Parts: sequence; C-alpha cells; structure tokens
Amino acid sequence: MFKFHLATALGLSALLFLSSCQSARQPGPGPLTLTSSQSALPTMEMMSQAATACWFKTKNADFRAYKMAAELNSFSGRPRFLLVPVKNPTARPLLVVQAEGNPAKIQVFGPMMGQPVGSKIAHDVKLWAEGQKQCS
Repeated sequence: MFKFHLATALGLSALLFLSSCQSARQPGPGPLTLTSSQSALPTMEMMSQAATACWFKTKNADFRAYKMAAELNSFSGRPRFLLVPVKNPTARPLLVVQAEGNPAKIQVFGPMMGQPVGSKIAHDVKLWAEGQKQCS
C-alpha cells in the first residue's frame, strides 16, 4: 500500500511540475512572416511611421520602456526597425520588423513577440502589411 501511495504522489508531483512549466510560457503569437503588395523600402517606411504614430506618439503604456531605431537605408536590402530598451539603447533588440524583396516579405521576431504585447504588435503589423495605417 505504501508503494502505491508513493507512486501516486510521485506521479502527481511530476504532473504538477510539468503543468507549472507549461504555465510559465508567455502569451504571444511568436515570430511572424507576412507579405505586402509593395517592395520592401516603401513598406518599411510606412510601417515605421505607423509604429511611431501608434506606439510612441500616443504614449501607449505597452511601449514606454522602449525606443525605436529605424534602419531603413540598409545595404543588406532588408530595411527594418528595431525596438530597444530606452535605458539601454545599445542592447540587443527586443523586436525586429524587417522586409525584403518585391513584393515585400515581412518578418517580425524577437522576445517581445512572446510577451502579451506581441499580440498587439502582430495585429498592428498585419494591418500595416495590408496597407492600412490605423492602430489596433
């Protein structure tokens, strides 16, 4: 009988451990790949303007801790913008939105896409990839 209770207790402990690991995941859609009807540079110019207007000029609380660094004149053929911490602008980017080609293939990735704000970012970037300029 003791062995049965010990096995049951160990099984429950393992189940609780595994469920706690799963609940530790951050909500968010993860990396995205989209397409636009325009080429990369005009797409990223419009997206960076929309991000500035929607996320920073509105003083959105989700983006107060971040600063945008636009790198639109890219020699790699991948214009992009990055979000970095305001207090450490030389740190590794927490969000990268970049495009390449014609029509543009848009990639959105970085740690912010795994956080709750990632859903807002994904929704906004999808709107902008369709040529819309509004915010979610």
